[in-house]
Amino acid sequence: MRKNIFWDKAKVKLKSYYLYVGLFLGFLFLLSLVRNVSKIADAEKRISKAQERVEKLRKENEETERRLAEVKGEEYIEKQLRDKLGLAKEGEIVVVLPDEETLRKIAPGIAEEEDVLPDPTWKKWLKLFY
Repeated sequence: MRKNIFWDKAKVKLKSYYLYVGLFLGFLFLLSLVRNVSKIADAEKRISKAQERVEKLRKENEETERRLAEVKGEEYIEKQLRDKLGLAKEGEIVVVLPDEETLRKIAPGIAEEEDVLPDPTWKKWLKLFY
């Protein structure tokens, strides 16, 4: 009988240990789950930032390719030859104007007229007597 009581007490203690071990393992599982969810959220943020960067670089690449095509074009080369080297096509006359600073010195100054209202009557009387 004593052995029976001992085994009954041991079974009760064993069940409580199983409960504590189960709670501990459940807590570890929950903690692991929360960490994994946090890591997934961080990874999604990094992915979205990377996608934004990829889109920005794609637009920049398109702009660079468009600019490159423009620079390689005949019109751009011709414009650069005309503007920087002063070259012209056959039969054209090149007119070179001085820069704006020189033009301002040469050209007469344009007097800007301001809209000035005439003096009020009381001011005229005041000037007349004083």
